[in-house]
Amino acid sequence: MRVVRALSAALLALGVAAGPAAADASPSPSQDEASAPTQAGTSFRTATEIEQGQRATASGSTGDYLYWSFPADTGQRPTVEATVKLPETHASQTWQIDVYDGLRRRQACQYGAQTRTAAADTSSVKLACVLRTVRAWSETWANDPLPGTYYVRLTATGVATADLGLPVDTGIRVDSKDIGGSAAVDGSLAEPLVPGIASKPAEEREDAAVLAGLEPEDGWASGWWSDRWVWTAIGGVLAALAGVGGYALTRGTGRPSRVPPGA
Repeated sequence: MRVVRALSAALLALGVAAGPAAADASPSPSQDEASAPTQAGTSFRTATEIEQGQRATASGSTGDYLYWSFPADTGQRPTVEATVKLPETHASQTWQIDVYDGLRRRQACQYGAQTRTAAADTSSVKLACVLRTVRAWSETWANDPLPGTYYVRLTATGVATADLGLPVDTGIRVDSKDIGGSAAVDGSLAEPLVPGIASKPAEEREDAAVLAGLEPEDGWASGWWSDRWVWTAIGGVLAALAGVGGYALTRGTGRPSRVPPGA
């Protein structure tokens, strides 16, 4: 029974440790919107960088391609939401958001209104795209989301000629849910998929390319620790308890008193 009590105490300690790990998985508070970007890029190379939790805004014209970029790390499931305020008078328009990874591969949305049609004279349209969980590693032939820079492209398709060039106001926000150990895989990338990360530092080059400068708050691969480690340890302790309990139930009370020694 002393062994059982010791194992029970260890299990309780692991359960307490799991609590802070779960608390750390909660999303970080939103950043000050006053410092959020107020413009968008016009291509992948000029995409405006935004932090997760920021609501960036930009003014543009119907028919323009608007680009933003944001960092996403292992274990995160990003959600991209966009709002477009349309002019008072316009014909029917279809707006669409597309998300690309650091290799500029288009990533499919798990769910969300990635494309929406705004009827004539509709004041605004809202779009959303929930990506798959970012994996630490993947096969080279797969199209799984991997840690690195992600690009968001917002544009209108099938626009009537009369509507081309009409002013619009856009807003975009990216948030992530930390999935935890259920999405953990064996292996990891040598470097996140960030443009130019494998090149020399900018201070060592005279003509440095424009690179993505944002990264997760705790650095890349900050998700190396996950609750899978905690639950694996808890499973091991439960197995040990089951073994001790099974032995205690099956060993019996020893030699019966009526059986003489040496029998």
